[in-house]
Amino acid sequence: MSVDSHRVCPWRNAYFFDNTLRRLFQNPEQIVRPYINEGAVSLDLGCGMGFFSIAIAKVAGPRGRVYSCDIQQPMLDVLAKRAARAGVGDRITTALAPSDGPELPIQADFAVASWVIHEVDNLPLFLSRLRACLKPGAGFLIMEPKFHVSLRQFDETIKTIEEAGFKLTDRPKIALSSSAFFMSNG
Repeated sequence: MSVDSHRVCPWRNAYFFDNTLRRLFQNPEQIVRPYINEGAVSLDLGCGMGFFSIAIAKVAGPRGRVYSCDIQQPMLDVLAKRAARAGVGDRITTALAPSDGPELPIQADFAVASWVIHEVDNLPLFLSRLRACLKPGAGFLIMEPKFHVSLRQFDETIKTIEEAGFKLTDRPKIALSSSAFFMSNG
């Protein structure tokens, strides 16, 4: 996941996003629960320190798997420690992401990209690689920070995702974020 004119958020700044205060506005378990079944295989793209990865692991249960991808190893290191403390470390596999998207030999049921798509330089390539990791009909939830990504930019992102073979099925209301839920056409 290389970046365009927006810089990649330095890993130490992630503590500002992944904290108890954010959970007052965005409960990650409640956000992902409608999209994940027990035993689901999921991808957390740009996982940071695990705000959504740990929630997904809890919702998917002991048979579930989460592949948490980030371009910064320190984020993955913190995530691994937090997951172990939360009792879900055995359900989460961390992966240092290549510059333009996941390249994992998996077929996931669900993917989430929270506050990260605006940092992707080559979104069509990123989406192509993502589709290769998803089962046909898999869900893909994106959220972008309203305070950083304009509605016009978000609408352009939706168009690009649809052009890559995803079908927009919902625009869930998620605090602090513009969000969209897609289904993979396979």
